[in-house]
Amino acid sequence: MPLPENITQTFLQNGFAFVPSGDMRQLLSVSPADWDVFADSWNDLKTDTYMADQGRYRKRRYAVYQAKNEAITRQPHQPHYQSLDYNPVNGGIERWFEPMRDTIGDSDSMQKILRFCHDAFSQFNPSAKNWHIETHQFRIEAHAGEQGQPTPEGMHRDGRDYVLVLMIRRQNIQSGMTSIHDLNRNEIGSFTLTGAMDAALVDDNRVYHGVTAVTPLDISQPAYRDVLVVTAKNK
Repeated sequence: MPLPENITQTFLQNGFAFVPSGDMRQLLSVSPADWDVFADSWNDLKTDTYMADQGRYRKRRYAVYQAKNEAITRQPHQPHYQSLDYNPVNGGIERWFEPMRDTIGDSDSMQKILRFCHDAFSQFNPSAKNWHIETHQFRIEAHAGEQGQPTPEGMHRDGRDYVLVLMIRRQNIQSGMTSIHDLNRNEIGSFTLTGAMDAALVDDNRVYHGVTAVTPLDISQPAYRDVLVVTAKNK
């Protein structure tokens, strides 16, 4: 299903677009039962041990796909790499994260998200025929006296072409506002992903993005922000 015209035009004009959950549910057309299993897999993420700030608030899993000639295939497990130019905090090294579970990577939810990304990004760049796609399951936890940092590197670009940030679940947290800045770092938009399937589409070549820290509403209860981040680069 092609992106609605209003979302496409907003993205092409501004370099980003917020897509509300109602639109994303219709675009993805994922069954509630499959989505529930998909979302529950965030309870099985592993601690990110590469945090330069020594924080233990981020958990994740990772998988790489290739989208070529309409076929989307998972690639052998490999490290995630960003140069220090793009990630001055945690970049500059190969980071070997725990792989996404095969059952989750092969799930209907994940496959439809990948197909959505392929179709949307190809709509933005019709000449692209071979996409390198990286998928990140993130959980950012917040505790009493310790904020969770969704983007510890601050306002940044990922060093890819396009980015999808898809909200999975917010549990007992406040803040987590996304802001978008132009290449001169002037703010040009902001929004907060709150409901399951709220999404942000970002043109990584044109804008910076960042997310404010999250804190618990009730310090006696678990507090976390679960998102799926999908990045794509034309090879």
